[in-house]
Amino acid sequence: MRPRDLALAVAVAAVWGVNFVAIDAGLDHFPPLLFSALRFGLAAFPAVLLVGRPQVPWKWVVIVALVLGVIKFSLLFGGMAAGMPAGLSSLVLQSQAIFTMVFATLFLRERPRPLQIAGLAVATAGVLVVATRTGANLPAFLLVVGAAAAWGVSNVATRKASPPDTLRFMVWVSALATGPLVVLTLLVDGPAADLAALRAIDTEAVVALLYIALISTLAGFAGWGFLMQRYGAATVAPFSMLVPFFGMASAALVLGEPIFAQDVIGGVLVVGGVLLGLVRSRKAVPEPLVRVGV
Repeated sequence: MRPRDLALAVAVAAVWGVNFVAIDAGLDHFPPLLFSALRFGLAAFPAVLLVGRPQVPWKWVVIVALVLGVIKFSLLFGGMAAGMPAGLSSLVLQSQAIFTMVFATLFLRERPRPLQIAGLAVATAGVLVVATRTGANLPAFLLVVGAAAAWGVSNVATRKASPPDTLRFMVWVSALATGPLVVLTLLVDGPAADLAALRAIDTEAVVALLYIALISTLAGFAGWGFLMQRYGAATVAPFSMLVPFFGMASAALVLGEPIFAQDVIGGVLVVGGVLLGLVRSRKAVPEPLVRVGV
């Protein structure tokens, strides 16, 4: 990998890691569902008017929009709003690789290799270690785990869709996710709460929203898609394991979140397990196992 592209890969991982701090900041100003609707709406418009059709059957765009855009991010934002720390959320969300492997086996009839099964066991142990530290806020932890499971389902759907242009696909996914999220926030939070949050918007809220919509979603996926096309998934995928490192480090520096021994042990197990599953994947890389981003 060229030094410039290596720097880009690390930069994208850093952007996605810091994204959890931006989410935490945004949730201080918006209800979770409203924040998610604003994020996808801003990522979709006006980009959806410029990128052209998604180049895949519409059913896959709809499925990914509902599972990834609506369910996954509603659970993630809800878990973080309920008290799940930003740094730990970036780590626990990596368990999406566990769910992706299971769902790919069930629905795509992909047969995991022994090393992938071993990696699955190691990563699962890491998630359980993290759970011992979040026992006091188990519901919030389970919401983030649920978000990882939803991500696993969307990874399988994305594998079936096989979009040739990841950025274009994500723009359309964002567009189709926006409407249901608007309806949900009006039903769950109520128009009064949503309007109050919009009226109280300040600079921090705007910066957080712009970061997750434009930098993390559009710029992040554009850079990642470029690298995937140039070098392939087997070369680029391991850089996604830097996301929880940047997520936990930025949360500690910006938000003052403490890092405990369980976090380090669990993080090593989760990241190590996912990387173990990538071993010997250069001949036939299962795309769902390398799907990243937040």
